[in-house]
Amino acid sequence: MATVELRFSALPEHVRTARLVAAAVARRAGVDEAVLDEVRLAVGEACTRAVGLHQSGGITAPVKVLLIEEEKQFSIEVGDEAPRSAPGDRVPGSGADVDAETEEDEMGLAVISGLVDDVEVTAGEHGGLIRMTWPSASATVPLP
Repeated sequence: MATVELRFSALPEHVRTARLVAAAVARRAGVDEAVLDEVRLAVGEACTRAVGLHQSGGITAPVKVLLIEEEKQFSIEVGDEAPRSAPGDRVPGSGADVDAETEEDEMGLAVISGLVDDVEVTAGEHGGLIRMTWPSASATVPLP
């Protein structure tokens, strides 16, 4: 199992680099060429979401991206360090800004779910993680 780790400052201009690296590693891992656009878009959405969470929370830690090549699949994990509370918990004095952020967050997750068949989202007091998995074409197509 080969893993590439990418960490970048939570700035929007670094999301493009993460997308390009993810596509290059996915191609090398044997992900079907027809799926690479979906990989790029999904990674872009996940990284943009993580950058937004870091910026809105004043978190200076980098966004972490793991690109994991396994025998029959390729996975990407995008992690943030933005703490989350249980659904329904509200901070006193929070209002429309929090509602707008939540709606934007949910929209990003919906886009990712539409692009990736196998997606897992976890979040807690120490941050969140989006794990996206695609089949590896090299595992399904025998080499000549």
